Amino acid sequence: MSLLELRGVTAGYGPVQVLHGLDLEVGDGEVVVVLGANGAGKTTTLRAISGMIPARGEIVFDGVRLDGRRPEAVAKAGIAHVPQGRGTFSELTVEENLRLGAITRRDGEVDADLRRWYDAMPRLGERRTQAAGSMSGGEQQMLAIARAMMSRPRLLLLDEPSLGLAPLVTRELFERLRDLNRAEGLSVLVVEQNANLALGIGHRGYVLEAGRIAVSGDAGSLIGNEDVRKAYLGF
Repeated sequence: MSLLELRGVTAGYGPVQVLHGLDLEVGDGEVVVVLGANGAGKTTTLRAISGMIPARGEIVFDGVRLDGRRPEAVAKAGIAHVPQGRGTFSELTVEENLRLGAITRRDGEVDADLRRWYDAMPRLGERRTQAAGSMSGGEQQMLAIARAMMSRPRLLLLDEPSLGLAPLVTRELFERLRDLNRAEGLSVLVVEQNANLALGIGHRGYVLEAGRIAVSGDAGSLIGNEDVRKAYLGF
């Protein structure tokens, strides 16, 4: 069953159209990877879904049209977006950042979720009173994901989570994402340059070229197709 569906989505910036009739879907409990060269429209796709830029066509989440809605409404619907560059509030502490992630919630379980993410990501617990900007890039990326998860989303949008991270830290990050998907049933739509690593935890993938889907398929078939790898994935 599809949790998210994009049907004929077009989007861009001013007069420049970047996406040209994009059709894409994420199933409930799936990790879907979006790949492509710089400028292919990957980040634009996530921004269109989260309401950060205007889009035409249909963006349907859990049976409800989201196209035309503002980012706050998209977040309340159950979609959390971790943008490129992490976007943590550097002068706030780890715990203050996490509590901001729960700002739209009205239940009494925020403290329980804080403990849960401190257990899942122990380094955040160790640094709960530390300013986010003083942490390493990998720790800030973990914080950005945990902060997004504090909203209890059904779908997590991740834009280049490995950007600027060391290989070991990147592998740990993707292991955490795989664990979240398996343990929580979290659906993830991830834009990533490290195709091999991303497809290693993904169920399916799309390759964008100039704002259109060039290739799509299950993760194993994309990794195993030598022509696709050489032409689009760079490995």
